Order: sequence, then C-alpha cells, then structure tokens
Amino acid sequence: MRIVTRPDLDGIVCAVLLYEALDIRQDVYWVEPNQIQNNECDIKKGDILANLPYHENASMWFDHHVSNTAVKEFEGRHEIAPSAAGVIYGYYSDIFKDRFKELIINTDKIDSADLSIDEVNFPEKYPYVLLSMTIKNRQFEDVPYWEKLINLLRTKDINEIMKDTDVEKRCNKVIEENIKWKNILNENTIIDENVSILDLRPFETKAPSGNRFLIYSMFPKTNVSVKIRYADDNPEKVIVSIGHSIFNKTCNVNIGKLLSKHNGGGHKGAGAFSVEKKFFDEKIKFIVSVLKENKPFED
Repeated sequence: MRIVTRPDLDGIVCAVLLYEALDIRQDVYWVEPNQIQNNECDIKKGDILANLPYHENASMWFDHHVSNTAVKEFEGRHEIAPSAAGVIYGYYSDIFKDRFKELIINTDKIDSADLSIDEVNFPEKYPYVLLSMTIKNRQFEDVPYWEKLINLLRTKDINEIMKDTDVEKRCNKVIEENIKWKNILNENTIIDENVSILDLRPFETKAPSGNRFLIYSMFPKTNVSVKIRYADDNPEKVIVSIGHSIFNKTCNVNIGKLLSKHNGGGHKGAGAFSVEKKFFDEKIKFIVSVLKENKPFED
C-alpha cells in the first residue's frame, strides 16, 4: 500500500491523514498532475491516489478538483471541496473525531485561496500560510523535507513546528524571496485589460518563484492571472498557470474546465496546462482571449 500525492500543503496533509487512518509503511510516491495525465507514472494496484487526477490502476482515490473525473466506480471519495485533505478528513471522520481539525481548517483556507490582503502581503505573521510557502513543488530534491513535514504535522502543533531548525531556515528564505518576487512581478508583468500576464521565460529553466497570491494585491484591477515559464527540465515545454484573483472576484471563466480541454485541469478558480514550445503562441492567444471575454466557459 502506497500513498501517491503531489508536493503542496494539501498533498502533504493528505499524506498525514492517510498514514494516521491506514496501516501504511511505504514512503510517499510524489508526482505532479500532468504526470498522471500523460501516463508518466507507475501507478499500481494498492496505491492510494490523493489530490491528483484519477488513475484506474489505483485501489483508492481522493480528490476535489472540478476537472478530474473517474471512468468507473472507485473506492474513496471525489467531491468539489476546498481541499483534498478535507475530503479525506470527512471520509475518515469516525477515526479522526476533532483531531487535526485546526490543520484541516487552515489547509482548506490556503488551498482554496481564502486569504486576506494582510495574509498575502505579510505571510510571516501567519504560521500556516508561511509554512505552505516553504513547499516548493518544482524541487523534487526536497523530498526529505516533505517527509519531515508529514512527521511533524502528525505529532506536533504549529508553534512547535515553526521552531524546528530546518523549517525556520526555510521560512526565513521564503521571506527574503518574497521581497525579490515583488520586484520581479513589477518588471515582468503585462496587463491586458482584465488579465495580468507574468512571463518568466526570459529566466529560461531557472524561473524564480514566490508568493503566488501577491500579484492580486499588486494589480487589483485585474481579475485573473496568467503565469508562463519553461518546464524545469525541458526548455521545449512551456508551463502555464492561471488563477482567479482572490480579491477582485469577477472572473466568470471556469479555469479547470477550460484547461481540461488543453492537456491540463484544476479548480474552478485555478489550474495549469503544459504545451510544446512550437504550439505555445497559438494556444496562449486563444486562452487569453477567453479570459478577456470573461464569459462562463461551457463544456
């Protein structure tokens, strides 16, 4: 039996809950959604998929994304919810009772981007928000850190966790990165009507990262953001991430449904897709036109 999930706060908390609810001895198998969609993962019978698209080889599946569906009956639960961890928490409610309640409340809040301007501009004042920013899902060399967070969240409260030497070091680094990130946003963001477009391709495959919500407080007149970068390991592939503004909530496009038609997916308010470099210009022109038109996207 093996947990298969993605490296973000929601995925890590999914692993916390599944380890606590079930007799699992193996390490987590960390993957990204597009790896499932492109059949690049070795999903086996006995695997428990969480916070990822459905795979028919898995024995259980838990998810909350609007763009993900199952092709046959499955054991587990899929429902539209703030987080996949919250779906698992409800499924095993008889086991957990009120244990991990605070963790789930904060995971729901962060994964659904239900944050205040103060939490976005000053994450260092909010432990769970800051901790979530230390999880860099593009850096698979961080697997030992993700595993450590699972163990910490299973056994310690947030105040103890934030005093851990490794966590504290990474939090300080995030605070420094966020200061630089604000300058990068100012220098590399183009505003096209209601759409902010952050193009990080000039950084090639070493694209910087930072507070993903900051762009919404910096450009309050936009209602949706588009972030463009090259894949870390392949300069011929472009990764595009799109999200509704969490403050200017006037975007009508269902991002998950839109991107499910373009080798991607996600939630109503956020998602991502990948595209070969040679097809990028045509694809992004269409996507941005849909966002600017701002009409509900239909299947």
